[in-house]
Amino acid sequence: MVMNYIWDLLIQAEEEGFLTKDIYFHLANIYSPYMELSPQLLNSQVIEQHVELNPYHRYFTIFKDLFHPDHTTDEDFRDALLDITLHFLAEIDRMQGMNKKEYYIRFMLRDIKANVFGKLASDKINNFTKKEQEMIALNMLKLYQTGEELHLLKETLKNIFRNCFIYVKSEERDELLLYIYQKQTIENINKVQLMEEIFLPIGFHMEVYWQYHFGIIDVEETMKLDRIALY
Repeated sequence: MVMNYIWDLLIQAEEEGFLTKDIYFHLANIYSPYMELSPQLLNSQVIEQHVELNPYHRYFTIFKDLFHPDHTTDEDFRDALLDITLHFLAEIDRMQGMNKKEYYIRFMLRDIKANVFGKLASDKINNFTKKEQEMIALNMLKLYQTGEELHLLKETLKNIFRNCFIYVKSEERDELLLYIYQKQTIENINKVQLMEEIFLPIGFHMEVYWQYHFGIIDVEETMKLDRIALY
């Protein structure tokens, strides 16, 4: 899919880990009257921090006098003004395309980062990608609506860690056994701790196994020598 609008570019940039303030808009020397963005390679999906565009495509009435050919002074100021104004217009674009649910997700993420849900949550939320953060915020909204902590914990874990298995063990005490087929890194530990903090019901304990599954009798895949975790 070809990116054609400034809001489209900023959304993709955020998904790839850029901050919107790291993207700079500039008036293109050569541009098409039918397109807003003017990349050198039309079908390129690579995010560049310096973006050339045609501001007259949608915003002619705003910018028609900013770069008049007879004006040759204050070029740096005019370029900075163009960049600031386009960032503002892109944010308006994005808000106009948002529904009520998307606003709630933004409010939820703002509260998490502002320590409303505790220091652990605010410290560890940045270990997640933007999409993962939005999914966690959405499931928190569902938690308020349904109260289904265990279901939402499982759903969130399976979305973050694709190769994971969750077992409920409640003979002696309420306990979850979580197996994640990934290495035990600091980032992964932080992710699990945040989800545990938000979704794990009070009274439940969760035991986490990384990389190697604990042995299950008659399940051959879990009974390989040197690849078994002890329970």
